[in-house]
Order: sequence, then structure tokens, then C-alpha cells
Amino acid sequence: MNKKVFKRVLAAALVGTMVFGSIPAIASADEATGMDAWEAFDENVTIKIPVYDRGAEGVPDVTDNYWTEWVQTEFGDQYNITVEYVGITRTDVMTDYALLGASGELPTVLMEYDYDKLATWATEGYLTEYDIDQFAEIAPTYYQGMVDRDQLQYVEMAGGDYLVLSERPYYETNYTYVTFVRMDWLEEVGYDYIPNLSSQDYIDAMLAIKEAGIAEYPDGGVMLTGVGSDQSYAWRTYPQDEENWVMYGDYQIPSLSSAENKALLSFLNQKYNAGIMNPEYYTIDTETDKSNFINGETFAYSGYISASMDWLESFYEQNPDAELAVVVQSTELNDEGYAPAYRANNPFGMMIGFSSLATEDEIKAAMMYMEWMCQEDTLFTFQWGIEGETFNYGDDGLPVSVDYAEQPSEYKQGYNNSIDYWCIVSASRNAGTIEETIIASLPQNLPQNFNDAVIENYYNQVEVASYGWAVTDCMFGDSLESVTEYQETLLNLYIELRDKLVVASEDEFDALYEEYSQQYLDAGYQEVIDERLELFNAGMTTKLPTYDDAVATTFE
Repeated sequence: MNKKVFKRVLAAALVGTMVFGSIPAIASADEATGMDAWEAFDENVTIKIPVYDRGAEGVPDVTDNYWTEWVQTEFGDQYNITVEYVGITRTDVMTDYALLGASGELPTVLMEYDYDKLATWATEGYLTEYDIDQFAEIAPTYYQGMVDRDQLQYVEMAGGDYLVLSERPYYETNYTYVTFVRMDWLEEVGYDYIPNLSSQDYIDAMLAIKEAGIAEYPDGGVMLTGVGSDQSYAWRTYPQDEENWVMYGDYQIPSLSSAENKALLSFLNQKYNAGIMNPEYYTIDTETDKSNFINGETFAYSGYISASMDWLESFYEQNPDAELAVVVQSTELNDEGYAPAYRANNPFGMMIGFSSLATEDEIKAAMMYMEWMCQEDTLFTFQWGIEGETFNYGDDGLPVSVDYAEQPSEYKQGYNNSIDYWCIVSASRNAGTIEETIIASLPQNLPQNFNDAVIENYYNQVEVASYGWAVTDCMFGDSLESVTEYQETLLNLYIELRDKLVVASEDEFDALYEEYSQQYLDAGYQEVIDERLELFNAGMTTKLPTYDDAVATTFE
């Protein structure tokens, strides 16, 4: 696609209004649509579906396992479709797709959670426009879900329909990502609460743990890698200034030179100089960080919850007398006046586009695959597996996953209950009410039960979102050429400069931050924020939401 063509996102997405006149009508009840109207292809059609390869240990081959064969048997064979899965490295998505594009091997659908990645693929010519009327006829269940969720405002780019969007339940919260802390350590040094409302209180608690000889570097530390690093939401001023949100709000590139990034790095600098961080934190990768927590060397660890959490099980095996606590979302400003803010998810899960290299039959087959995947029985089986093997029903009649380590190898699910397969439909699995969903998403066989704490965390996040403290990043209606050109360079430079700032003495921090900010701006970040602002002024971005219950931050 010519880059000049891709200059508009559907006006509704930019100004917050829906254009219902563009919604095609699904055929009347006496006219067969969806699976009732499907017939097998005369000649075999092969579709290629991307699936994340996360490099996790003990997980079946993402492209060849019981569940990929199940898809072929239950769906593909019925319609003369061959379903192949293409592994995409989770930590290097853009490189993998670029290599596939260069070799003419793009999968039939391209999927990602971030809007800017789809925009980049559109400008690179990887995506093709699709017929939304045809989609509504072939996949009426999937299509109606987008209508019900008001997602049609996001499907149009370059004057045509390019995107299909999956569901993200409870998108304004991040309740599935939980921080566990050593409550027993806190109690040993005289704390009966988690010190998360004051930076100094937290540092004092870690120093007390260090001085008691419990852990040498209780705050631990981990090297910085990749996109999404150093998110500054908790150091921003709320309500946010809209232009500031546009320029610095996107988490793809760290916002060195912004006031909020300075506040974030200043806190890290204080922790480092207090001696509670491992002085060689920049050599510690994520797996080592996890191991340090399991081995009783660090105070906290954060991760996504699931019915089977092997690292938590390993923790209790190593520390049978330990007491953990979940950090429950605060709903108050902290002592410094900062909000307990976080990044809200997009109001959709996966964003799906159809490959420009795919034939009409391949696109049709991919639409059939998506419709089949969102059928209730299909989705349930993919999310939960086989009764008696990967899940059982509890006394309340709800499914409960079998501990991952105990699932038979033949039926073993993929990462996080095979989410990287069924994410094309939904970003998380549901099991009744939010309370029931949370309980079903937590291990129930550990020495401690965290159901109530995670449920409280969810409801507190709902409250925080109502204050305007959980906001989705700005979405841009054009691919950002500056991001494409400078992102990798800026990420590498940021890691270098950030580590220098963290280990600097406190009295030289301010001057160094100013110096390094200019270096960062000169390396391409100025062009990034200028281009973002240019698109905003041209009316080619989403708008910052407003909140009836908005609460302002007040810095001391």
C-alpha cells in the first residue's frame, strides 16, 4: 500500500462517535448464514495462523501438539481446510513478521495487541482490505460481538475495512497481573501493612529487612529489555494534559526527557543509592529475577495469574513457612501526591488483519476459522481442555483447571491455558461472574489462598479507572515513520542512559538527566514526539477520555 493512501482512520475512532450507517445487516433468519451456510471447499485451502512462541519451558511445541491436531480434526477436515500454525517470537514480533513479509511467507492473518503494529503492517503493504458484509455473513457470531462491544469504530483504515477485533473483558483493569510480596519479612521488621503509599516508607522497610539480615538486596532489580519498559503512568499529573498524553503517553518508547520519566528514574536512583537494589541488577534477566524470588532473595515478584502457577508452587516448596501477600490496588494519592495509576488495556483484545498475500479462498477460510473459534463449545474446550484430564468441575459447577504439571502430556495445554491460540477471539477466559472468573484463574491448591485479595484488587482498579487514573494510550491513524526509523536505536540508547542515571549519585542526577534527555532527543526522540503531535493536530489520533469522577493529583 502506498503510504500516502494510509492517512485516515475512521472518523468515529478519532472523535468518539459511531457511524452506525456503515454496519451491514446480518441476513434474516430464513436465510442461512454462518456455519449453517458453510460448505467444504472443492480444493484444499491452507491457512496459516500465527501463535506466540514465548520460549517457556515445559510447554508443547506451539506449532505441533494435541490441540493443533484437534483444530485440524474438528474444523479443518470438515471443510477441506489445512490449518498450519506459525510460531512468532513474543519478544521480537516485528522482526519475525518482517522476515515473513520479505520472504513472501506472511500468515493468512496477522495479529497483535498494539494498534501501531497493525498500522505499520498496513503501510508496509502486509494487509489487505476485507469485505465486512462478507465477514458478517461468514462469521455472524464474531461480527455481532464487535457490534455489541462498539468496536466497529476501529475497523477502518485508509478508507477501507482492514481490522477485526477480539474481545477484552474488563479492559480498564489489569487484575490478572498481580504482585506478591513477603509479608512475613515485613512482619519480622515490625510492619503490619505493605508500604506502598510512600516512597520513603518503602525504602525504610527494605532497609529494615536488609539490616535485619533477612536479604542483602531485598528490592532486587532486573535488567531492562524491550518494548514496554519503564512505564511512567504512576508519576504523571492527572487529569492528563492531552498534548502531553499524545507525545509521551505511548509506552512503546520510554519517555526520557519527560517530567514523569524523570520522577520514575529518580525513585530508582534513590533505591539504588539506599543499597536495597542489587548493584549488578543490569545483569539479571527475567528468569533469574524469578529464581531470586523463589529462592528467598527478594521481596516481591509480579506475574500473570493462572489456575496453575509453577513459580508460586516452586516458591512454597523452597519456602514452606513463608507468608505472601498480594499488593491490592490503592485508591488514594500517595504521600508524594502521585496517583496509583496504571496503563489501561485497549478496549479490544487482538487486532487481526488479513494478509495481502492471501487468496480470496484463504481469507474466507480464515473467517470461517474465526467464527468456529468463537462458538461457545469450541472456545470452552480450547480454554479449559478435557474434563478429567486438564480440568474438573468444582462443587459450584464451574470448571477448575488441573495443575499444569499434572496435566497428561498428551493433552497438556499451551502457555497460560493455551491463550495464544484462542486470543483471536478473547484476551482472557471467563467462568461466570468476575468473582468466579478470578477464582477459576487462581491456583486453589497452594498453602495460601489469594481469592479475596485479587477480587478486592479488581474492584479497586474499577474505582481507580473511574477517577481517570487508568487510561488507554493514544492511537495514531497513520504509521509513525519516526518510530519505525528510530525505535530500536532509542530503546538501546535508553537502556544505556537509564542505567547511568540509576547508578549516579543523587546530587548529580538532575544535571545528568538534563544532559541525557538532550542526547535522547537528538537521537530521534524529538522527531517521534513531533510526529505524534502533528498527527494529533491533524485530527488523526484518538482523544483523551474525560471522566465524570476525575480526581486530580496534587504534588507536595
